[in-house]
Amino acid sequence: MSSSEEMSEDEERPPCPSDLSGGAAKSRNCCAVTDGSVAGGGGGGIFHFSPHPDQVLENVLENVLCFLTDRRDRNAASLVSKSWYRAEALTRSEVYIGNCYAVSPGRVTARFKRVTSVAIKGKPRFADFSLLPPDWGAHFAPWASVLGEAYRGLEKLYLKRMSITDDDLSLLARCFPHFKELVLVCCDGFGTSGLAIIARDCRQIRVLDLIESEVSDDEVDWISFFPENKTCLESLTFDCVECPIDFEALERLVIRSPSLKRLRLNRFVSITQLYRLMIRAPQLTNLGTGSFGPSLLIDEQDPDYASAFSACKSIVCLSGFREIAPEYLPAIYPVCCNLTSLNFSYAANINTEQFKSVISRCHKLQVLWVFDSVCDEGLQAVAATCKDLREIRVFPIEAREDADAPVSEVGLLAISEGCRKLQSILYFCQRMTNAAVIAMSKNCPDLVVFRLCIMGRHLPDHVTGEPMDEGFGAIVKNCKKLTRLAVSGLLTDKAFSYIGQYGKLVRTLSVAFAGNSDLALKYVLEGCPKLQKLEIRDCPFGDLALRSGLHHYHNMRFLWLSSCRATLQGCQEIARQMPRLVVEVIGWEDEEESENGEYVNTLYMYRSLDGPRADAPPFVQIL
Repeated sequence: MSSSEEMSEDEERPPCPSDLSGGAAKSRNCCAVTDGSVAGGGGGGIFHFSPHPDQVLENVLENVLCFLTDRRDRNAASLVSKSWYRAEALTRSEVYIGNCYAVSPGRVTARFKRVTSVAIKGKPRFADFSLLPPDWGAHFAPWASVLGEAYRGLEKLYLKRMSITDDDLSLLARCFPHFKELVLVCCDGFGTSGLAIIARDCRQIRVLDLIESEVSDDEVDWISFFPENKTCLESLTFDCVECPIDFEALERLVIRSPSLKRLRLNRFVSITQLYRLMIRAPQLTNLGTGSFGPSLLIDEQDPDYASAFSACKSIVCLSGFREIAPEYLPAIYPVCCNLTSLNFSYAANINTEQFKSVISRCHKLQVLWVFDSVCDEGLQAVAATCKDLREIRVFPIEAREDADAPVSEVGLLAISEGCRKLQSILYFCQRMTNAAVIAMSKNCPDLVVFRLCIMGRHLPDHVTGEPMDEGFGAIVKNCKKLTRLAVSGLLTDKAFSYIGQYGKLVRTLSVAFAGNSDLALKYVLEGCPKLQKLEIRDCPFGDLALRSGLHHYHNMRFLWLSSCRATLQGCQEIARQMPRLVVEVIGWEDEEESENGEYVNTLYMYRSLDGPRADAPPFVQIL
């Protein structure tokens, strides 16, 4: 297994062009040297000797690899030969780490010398659902110290589910004089003090995006720490910051940032303040509205909000609405005709009619996130209007098994019939039918992501009473491009046999409360050659199922198994047979004797080039 395998793959973030001007310069010098001519006149001359053929090949390779941007293509190129391996490393300006424990920081910096952009992911996704103890790990500090020494030219840093401290942020500001972009997604451990350091010391900062991260309130007015002169800001996202900001400082910052295109505000910004910002920044293309509720100042007169939206003719992405007053919704009508992305996933109190009044104007929409409060009727309006829709996510207002969800197979069927270009869907509901899922597989054959979450456990087709096997079978059979699948409802081993038989491109599979026996997991592990990430909870899969994947685990990024029937002995056997695999058994610090004490609570297995981590807490046992 090469290190490029650990540092190349990413399904969620598209590759970006590399900064490879150095390679181009080397190519020009090479051409001058290998000309073979003799310069000068008379009796003397200067001879230009051609370099060794291997050096010529590497120079040519570097020049060619400059145009290779896809991570998987680069990974394949690095495996051709040693010279290709060296050339690929020299021309790589971006490094992606899919698991912070899969490779050491030192190994990364030793191989890739010219990196300007780093992306690192930490905790597994189930951390988002409180299924992982909060102090499990994924600390950025070891990475910060090594990157700070090796990559003085670093410009971009993207972290997801990492713990990053204010000290780490201070180190970033000190070590990287050309630092331009910081994106923290689902991160924790830092506060407004650290943000103030970034704002004050990173004078070239263009992107500061805090997305679903936990930011502690240190009572520091971080917005006012940005330089008083003109800034380079292009994107500022802080909608997750749960503390008030100095609005006057924010308004001055917006005025000083003529290149600002994306601005996402937190819930402490009222609609009246939003109006003032929009008047100052009509160039915005991506707007997060903040609360979208009235100001707390009783005597303050409402301005003409619709006029502010009319003036922002470039807005194509709209989100926010965290404490929305629905009577203000008509203000956004002027921009609806240009919207390609609309996120209502915080607007829980919008009813069906209010939603329909907005969505009926969004004919160019490609991405929609919404609560199930819009009901099936709202989704029917989406189907009638948004013919170019590519992605839809329908979230539950009440994420409980016994909740009465207002969307069903009716809404899913409508979307499949009206939005034939759909590529990605996440759909929470309480009842579903095989017929609706089969219809979607036929009407939307370009689906790449299909995540259907029937919230009640083991719920069958609510019309026929049959398992949901045929519906999910149709999805993997008819959607030839499918790479991500989440299954739910009453599913037998037959559904998993379909996945193993037809899911040849599936890379990520999420399973909960499904299957009859170990055979179900065996079908998947033996039949899905591209499988990279496997997430399983509350299923009857045990040691036999685990052993069926021994041939494939070295190709996978990770396997997560919680509340299943794997024993400690079975996990130890896997660890013995696959020494390059890190096998973690995770408990909880305050965990009492489990009802099914013979089974492990959580198993997390991942490949690593550098062996087990050194910072495992006491409740993590590495086998």
